[in-house]
Amino acid sequence: MSGPHVIRGSVSLPEAELMWRFSRSGGPGGQHVNTSDTQVELRFDLAATEALPEVWKQRALEKLAGRLVDGVVSVRASEHRSQWRNREAAAVRLTALLAEATAPPPRPRRATRIPRGINERRLREKKQRSDTKRGRSGRDWG
Repeated sequence: MSGPHVIRGSVSLPEAELMWRFSRSGGPGGQHVNTSDTQVELRFDLAATEALPEVWKQRALEKLAGRLVDGVVSVRASEHRSQWRNREAAAVRLTALLAEATAPPPRPRRATRIPRGINERRLREKKQRSDTKRGRSGRDWG
């Protein structure tokens, strides 16, 4: 695989902890496609890794709880015809998933008051709209 799989900053996934599995891709194709193992499944043991800082690891375990099987996260790629490109796609997908899962939570929103002018303008526009609609009633038609 080409280069280290950087998650964020200086933290990257060690190649030794990545488990690769190859199988035949599904879908249509010619004679060669049906015999070549181009689908890639990349597995990473999130629960046992030492590569991530402990805080990131806990955050990722919480956010990815629905995707984990015994603490292992897996990603598949089969959109390309070559195994090499599918390997790269799976690695990119895994690093993006881990980068999103280890990101710090957003800062909480500070509550602010709605300015009085905005509220008054909204009520004034509602009143004008109501008058317009009331003026459309079919009393004058006839």
